[in-house]
Amino acid sequence: MGINHQRKTLFAISWFIAIFIIIASGVGLLDPNIYAKETPNWHAQSIAQDLVNLFLIAPFLIITSVLAFKANKIAEMLWSGVIFYLIYTYTIYCFDVHFNSLFILYCLILGSSFYSFIYFLLKQSKKPIIHMTSHHTIFKITGIYLIAIACIIYLTWLSSIIPAVMMGNTIPKELVETGLATNPVYALDLSVCLPGLFIVGLLAFKGKPIGLTLAPALLVFCILMNITIGIIAMVMKIKGFHYDLSVTMAMSVLALFSIVLLLIGLKDIKYNALIPG
Repeated sequence: MGINHQRKTLFAISWFIAIFIIIASGVGLLDPNIYAKETPNWHAQSIAQDLVNLFLIAPFLIITSVLAFKANKIAEMLWSGVIFYLIYTYTIYCFDVHFNSLFILYCLILGSSFYSFIYFLLKQSKKPIIHMTSHHTIFKITGIYLIAIACIIYLTWLSSIIPAVMMGNTIPKELVETGLATNPVYALDLSVCLPGLFIVGLLAFKGKPIGLTLAPALLVFCILMNITIGIIAMVMKIKGFHYDLSVTMAMSVLALFSIVLLLIGLKDIKYNALIPG
């Protein structure tokens, strides 16, 4: 399969994903029946997530896919970050939102995003986009940052999980409020995302090409997730829930720091030439 055909295929898939996101988020915001079975807390969080998907994620996916189609390597790395974000987000939609008329769309978005990201990883395993850096300092800092974020979140989640486990049938407060059987964020973070952040951070710190390529993608994921958490906090506050707006401030600081690392890092890299396959 030639490079141009690959680009066309991923471009088309990305646009289909974006269209599905726009439809699912728009219906979720406009149709009160979609989240009617959710608790007030989870309903508010779902609405906030739809707002982020509609006004940030879908446009960002469209822009990066267009630029990646034009052989912009930076855009391809940014694109992979938003695709990973979609895998994370729509796993939660598929498994932790009550069955509704959008379920098939949720599955289509999740499946398309998952296999697009797998393709990206396979491609990078053959020849990573980034060959080397001019000065490795910024990627050492990025690697340490990703490792630190992974460790901090691990400790934060475990500080809530372990006491509940030790006390027998005690359920963490946030599960009572959301009405969920388990916390999908705990599950995804502890099993997939945090190990991924740690491993990529370590590879980036060591200057490995695959680590240098995936580090910007995970920075994009972190930026989008920081923005999402901040907006969810604001929406929860507006809806009358007790939510500390300092969370929004903290997420803003982390997002800005990640953006700075991303921008500096992208200026400091040398790219591999395109190869077929």
